[in-house]
Amino acid sequence: MQSVSRRRLLAAGGGLAATAVLAACGSNTGRGGPGAASALSQWYHQYGEPGTEQAVQRYAAAYDRAKVTVQWRPGDYDRQTAAALLTDDGPDVFETAGPTLDQIQGGQVADLTDVLGGAGPDFNPVVLGPKTYRGKIYAIPQAIDMQMLYYRKSMLAKAGVRPPESLDELVAAAHTLTGADVKGLFLGNDGGAGAVGSTPLYAAGLELVTTAGEVGFDAPAAAATLGKLHTLYAQSSLLLGAPSDWSDPAAFTQGLTAMQWTGLWALPEISTALGDDFGVLPWPADGARGRPAVPVGAYGSSVSTRSRQIDAAKSYAGWLWVDRTDFQEDFALSYGFHIPARLSLAHRAAKLRTGPAADAVRFTTDHGHADPLLWTDRCKTELQDALTRIISGGADPVGQLATVVNTVRGELARVRKAN
Repeated sequence: MQSVSRRRLLAAGGGLAATAVLAACGSNTGRGGPGAASALSQWYHQYGEPGTEQAVQRYAAAYDRAKVTVQWRPGDYDRQTAAALLTDDGPDVFETAGPTLDQIQGGQVADLTDVLGGAGPDFNPVVLGPKTYRGKIYAIPQAIDMQMLYYRKSMLAKAGVRPPESLDELVAAAHTLTGADVKGLFLGNDGGAGAVGSTPLYAAGLELVTTAGEVGFDAPAAAATLGKLHTLYAQSSLLLGAPSDWSDPAAFTQGLTAMQWTGLWALPEISTALGDDFGVLPWPADGARGRPAVPVGAYGSSVSTRSRQIDAAKSYAGWLWVDRTDFQEDFALSYGFHIPARLSLAHRAAKLRTGPAADAVRFTTDHGHADPLLWTDRCKTELQDALTRIISGGADPVGQLATVVNTVRGELARVRKAN
C-alpha cells in the first residue's frame, strides 16, 4: 500500500455531524432490502501485509445480501483491472488507486455519490478529491497512506541541529549531520526523484493543476526549490546505494542516515527499533509562499459499469466502506499501519492518538496533498524524469521545468477535448 500513486480541512462542526451519521449507519447488518443479489465478485491488489487477505474474505462473508467472491490479484493489478473493465467478465466491485480520468470519461466506473450520502463530509477531502469528477464520486476511499520525514533525535541533538522547519534548514541540517559513517538524509537510492515527486512543488506554495485546469507550477519558485534538491546531492549529503530503498526504514534504524523520507507504514518498525529516539515532520516549506506538505493517497472501492448487478454492487461497496466502520478501522490498523479514510475514525482510533502517529494524522489533515485527477501518468513520468536529471545530473531546473510545463499543457488540453 505504498503507491501514493501512493492529499483541505474539514470544519469541526461538519465532522461532528458526520459522526452522528456514522453511529446511525453502524447498525446496518447487510440483511435484506433493495439491491440484493445472488452473487458478486470483488477484486483487490495483492497486499504484502499478513492477514489482509483473510480480513477481506471475512468482511465479504459477513455480507448477507449476496454471496461475495473475493479475488486476490497478484502481478500488475492496474493493467489487469484496466483490461477487465472492457469485458463482461471483470469484477463487479474492485479496488483501485484511481480510477483514472480515462476510465471515468469512458464511462467504465459507476457514480457512487449517492452511496456516500450523508457520510461524505466525514471522508478526508484530500483523498476524496482525486476520486471526484465534476461533483460526482467514482470510488470510496478505503485507507490512507502518507509519507513524512523521520529524524533521529539523538543525532540531531549531538550535532546541535534543530528539526528543520524550512527547506533551507533541511539542506543545512543534512550537510551538518553527514559524517564518515552516516549521511544526513535518505530520499531513496535515486536521490529522491521517485520518492518526493511533486511534494517540493506543493511545499513551495505551488500546485500541479489549478482549479481552472491550468498548469500551476510555471513559476520561478518551482525551479528554485528543485535546484535545492540538487544541492543536497552535490554536497554529498544524501545516502545513495543503501541496501534497501526509501520505502524500507532499514537505513534509518541501522544508523546509516540521520533523517529519512519514508511512509507511515514504517512507523511501527521504527518505533520497535528506536523507541522514542525519533520524531516526524512534513516536507518543510520553501519560500515566502511556502507551506509544509505531505503526499497522501488512498486505494478506493469502485463499481464497474459492465456489472450485470450495478445497484447490488453499489449497495455492497457502501455497506463495507461507508456503513461498517468497524471493518474500516480493522482494515487500516490491524494488519499494516494506515489511517482510516474517515476523519472521525482517524481521530478516535487508539493507535493514532499519541506520539508520531498522532502527528501523522495531523500532517495528513493540515498539510496533505494528492495528485489531482487531471495529473495523468504522462505528466507524472515527465516530472519524475526531469527530477532525475536535475537532482543527480545537475541539469538546469528552468529548462527542465519548461519541458514539463509544455507536456502538461498538452495533456490538459487532451483531457479537456476528450470530455
